[in-house]
Amino acid sequence: MGRPRAFDEDEAVRAAVALFGGRAYDGVSVDDLVSHLGVHRNSLYKTFGSKRGLYLIALRRHLADDVRPLLDALAGASDAAAALRLVTSADLDLLLLAAIERAPVDEEVAAEVTAALAAVDQAIADALGVSADLAAALTAAALGIILRGNPDNAATALAQCLDPLT
Repeated sequence: MGRPRAFDEDEAVRAAVALFGGRAYDGVSVDDLVSHLGVHRNSLYKTFGSKRGLYLIALRRHLADDVRPLLDALAGASDAAAALRLVTSADLDLLLLAAIERAPVDEEVAAEVTAALAAVDQAIADALGVSADLAAALTAAALGIILRGNPDNAATALAQCLDPLT
């Protein structure tokens, strides 16, 4: 019989979400995971199978812990400006990095990212009573603002332009 696990798997996954969300998949080595998660290399492989296995678990945790609450909040958005504020203030770092870095080369990541973004689009469309195309455009604008770091307070300027649309 093996030794009992000497680390909290839930805490390790939360730490992996933060690490991958801050540095992306390719920016995180197995040594980084071992030191930041407080696990031994053998335990990491035994529990998660591989760096990619841990990444997928971390991505799914991020979607459950950060994207799902955003979807719930979007259901109460009264107008496009409110939806924009909700999306641009959400912690979507890992989702965005996954979309840019891993989705083009990993079908499983691509499926998770595609489903999450479609869910955001649908939540906006449902809340605002707008077409799927307009909701997708609003999502794209919000994600662009996040990626660009909200230059010149672009989120506020766009929100003011959107008010008459909804």
